[in-house]
Amino acid sequence: MNNTVTEKESLLHRLWFLARKNPLSLISLGLFGFYVFIALTANYWVPFDPLKSNTAIALEAPNISHWFGTDHLGRDVFSRVMVATRLDLGIAFTAVAISFVIGTALGSMVAYFGGWYERIICRVGDIVLAFPLFVLAMGIVAVMGNSLINVIYATAIINIPFYIRIARAEVSLQRDRQYVQVALLSGNSHMRTLLHHIFPNCLPNLVVQISTNMGWAILNRCRVIIYWLRWFVHQSAEWGILVAEGADYIISGQWWLVLFPGFILMLAVFSFNLLGDTLRDLVDPQKGLNNGTK
Repeated sequence: MNNTVTEKESLLHRLWFLARKNPLSLISLGLFGFYVFIALTANYWVPFDPLKSNTAIALEAPNISHWFGTDHLGRDVFSRVMVATRLDLGIAFTAVAISFVIGTALGSMVAYFGGWYERIICRVGDIVLAFPLFVLAMGIVAVMGNSLINVIYATAIINIPFYIRIARAEVSLQRDRQYVQVALLSGNSHMRTLLHHIFPNCLPNLVVQISTNMGWAILNRCRVIIYWLRWFVHQSAEWGILVAEGADYIISGQWWLVLFPGFILMLAVFSFNLLGDTLRDLVDPQKGLNNGTK
């Protein structure tokens, strides 16, 4: 019990230190919490139905009633942007989580145990990376079928090789360290040593990759949906589709259709990139508070 309290206090202490040393860390956590809050609650407080059209007010500029204006069907852009947060973040989290679990498991295993399956898995990963990733994602969706769940699988599949490479490189650096030999001599099995001793030391760099993949997964999934799931446009709101629809009206002066969804999308990617650096500093066992006080 005392150890748990001490760990919590240490984490809070480190977080406060990072916030004072680098205010961007606090900003990244605030933005992340802001997006999570919107994703969980937007359906309950948006002023208009994001799917309800009203052509009588189509293409209205931002005003008191419609803060982000209206689109070509008279739908409130603010409501659509806010409600789209749940869909975009949900798909990105799911796809990145799948690729992280599978990729790190495979990369860690092949780096620690080696053998013929290491060469096979690494060569398969190289083949995947040899393809243009967006084209490969479209091909996977075409083969598996045009559905939202297949878009998630496609995004996860093309991200797995990145995690395999990072996990393999990190575990390869750690497996010959002295603490690994001590853990084995203490009676730990190879699997327990890998999970409880080596993997935690590899986690910081993987965390950075997760945050980078979050933004990329949102952008890639937006493009795949636009090309393959046009029927989905009329059933829900999504950031990439809002930007794509608004791009057709820039020339005629309806700038708000692209500006607001694009800004929210850009801010999400920006926050995830900052969040990766913050989490790396929090979970890195080699970066204590004393390092920053010198």
